Amino acid sequence: MGYLPAGIAFGVLAQVAGIPVWATIMLSILLYAGAAQYACLPMLSTGLPIANIATNIGAINLRHVFYGLPLLQYLPKNKLAKTYCLFALTDETFSVMTSLPNERRQSLILPISLFNQGWWVSASAIGIMIGSRLNDMVPHLDFALVCLFAILAYEQFHSIKRYFPIGIAVVALAIASLFTSNWLLLASIFICMVLILLRGFWVQHTAKGDSHDQ
Repeated sequence: MGYLPAGIAFGVLAQVAGIPVWATIMLSILLYAGAAQYACLPMLSTGLPIANIATNIGAINLRHVFYGLPLLQYLPKNKLAKTYCLFALTDETFSVMTSLPNERRQSLILPISLFNQGWWVSASAIGIMIGSRLNDMVPHLDFALVCLFAILAYEQFHSIKRYFPIGIAVVALAIASLFTSNWLLLASIFICMVLILLRGFWVQHTAKGDSHDQ
């Protein structure tokens, strides 16, 4: 349900930016990445070259590459369904899937993916119909997506109770902010990757050391 306000906000902001209705709907169908779609609007409205837009969107969506790894064994067997689930593995779908019991993931990943995108496309269409009037009444509509991320993070933490990812995110953001502001997200993601790999090596080394002691 959190997709409703975030999707409506996207549809409204697309109208404010002067994006055609058909292009707004196609973005929600073919790109389907909330943060990237929000970032796309000013780039499209100012007429940036496609290569520049693609580079920026690729950087924003880099995190999605890692979402599929813990869910590979739960993907559908059908190739078409598997391809769609990988395409539709957004932050929200990943959060829901990793909060579910392992035995329910494979049966639910396809319907949840379809359901989530259906909500997003429908909400975008509602935002288009409302038009720019809502933006005049409620400023900073794009903050709706940030609120959705915050709620998902809280719900996932409440379900899993793991402090390590939060610690890595805070440390990565603090380090990245010392060096850049224009590429803060990309730098933070890179630092997170390094810290996760270092922790993995440390855990593996510790496990080997314990097995030798035994």
